[in-house]
Amino acid sequence: MLFTRLAQNKHPCIRSFSKSFALPVFRGAFYFVTKGIFIMKIIDFSKDLMPAACRLVMENYAEEREAVSSLPENTLLPPLDELTENGLGVAAVDGDTLLGFLGAYGPWEPVFRTPNTRGVFSPLHAHGAVKENRIKIYQRMYQAAAEKWVKAGAASHAVTLYAHDTAANEAFFTYGFGMRCIDLIRSVDNSDFQNKENCVCHELTAARQSELRLMRRSLSDHLAQSPCFMKDSPEDIANWIAKREADPPRTFIAEVGGTIAAYIEMKPEGENFAAYSPDMLNICGAYCLPEFRGKGVAQSLLNYAIPILRSEGFARLGVDCESFNPTALNFWSKYFEVYTHSVVRRIDENAVNFY
Repeated sequence: MLFTRLAQNKHPCIRSFSKSFALPVFRGAFYFVTKGIFIMKIIDFSKDLMPAACRLVMENYAEEREAVSSLPENTLLPPLDELTENGLGVAAVDGDTLLGFLGAYGPWEPVFRTPNTRGVFSPLHAHGAVKENRIKIYQRMYQAAAEKWVKAGAASHAVTLYAHDTAANEAFFTYGFGMRCIDLIRSVDNSDFQNKENCVCHELTAARQSELRLMRRSLSDHLAQSPCFMKDSPEDIANWIAKREADPPRTFIAEVGGTIAAYIEMKPEGENFAAYSPDMLNICGAYCLPEFRGKGVAQSLLNYAIPILRSEGFARLGVDCESFNPTALNFWSKYFEVYTHSVVRRIDENAVNFY
């Protein structure tokens, strides 16, 4: 996962795309016409477009922030240079006006634990579009970008969108994408959960990290089951646990009757540029034993951790999870606000191989 956000502008010359079609032009450009009038041109995303692209990103981020007020007001964008240099990006322009851009990182493999499969990823800061006719702008850009991605051998196309950007979501869902992950956020101004009796919470020291070994294996087993099907090899699980114990994130645990019933891990880094705000921590792992679910244990653990974060000067807490993990989705969405949808499309490898 990665970092990103933005926009709105009025372009009266873009009216109806209901009868639009693409005309291939030299140098990889595409013009889209309506009733015989050239309206929008699709070109390669280049460095001279970066200032306008950054403005678009921040405008789109401001739109999402209107819906999710706990998002940080001031954020820093990662550099866009690589997106203009790797040959995977496109832009939509009307004359000298940037209507949108769509870039991606990659390709790399394996993607999503699938051997011999290459993928690309477009995080929040790697795309943006003006508000007017946003659905068609994104669809035209993806049409052009997907051709580049497939030519590069990428069968998996992943894009992170703002959860409340209905136009962008519709554009990609219509073109065969499905949701895979979500990012959520909340303020730490208050903790609105009741503590469970006989539940003792505290922060786990690095020296005690090995006590979570069995729970971390249980988390891997949970993710391997339906409907997640995120199964790792025993070697990969062992390596992941060893890395966690060697360099552990900040960890809070809840004990019931002397048994560790739940844990939550946090780190400063998140999955997008907004999550890197210095006044924010991000939950990077969590698990509650099945026999303690629905009994207020995980809520008590959050209730314990949030005032500590607040006392240390943190203002917000983020988390991400797979949308197809019902246990995680149902829990986090009760106490956090969703602000991103990461969507994925898998292209038939036969098409990629023969493109």
